[in-house]
Amino acid sequence: MYAVFETGGLQFEVAEGDSLNIPRLPISPGDTVKFDRILLIKGDSDPLVGKPYIENAAVEAEVVNQGKAEKIIVSTYKRRTKYRRKAGHRQPYTEIKINKISVP
Repeated sequence: MYAVFETGGLQFEVAEGDSLNIPRLPISPGDTVKFDRILLIKGDSDPLVGKPYIENAAVEAEVVNQGKAEKIIVSTYKRRTKYRRKAGHRQPYTEIKINKISVP
């Protein structure tokens, strides 16, 4: 069984036991988090599709780690003006492990 849920303006497809990085949540490692914005659940039977979300469905996950992604170099250039800027950015993330997908 897998589910598609929404958090941080992004959608993620997960199954029980999966680990993934999502946009940073203000939760410490070891805590559990419950996502209730479930868009789709697909199991052995027909898929459940939300309009826009499935009521009483949830994905429960455990927070494994908080961290930052690899550095991305951002550069800006304007021709004929000697204008050049270089900056780096590291996006913060929360690593989670999916424990349970609850079906209504």
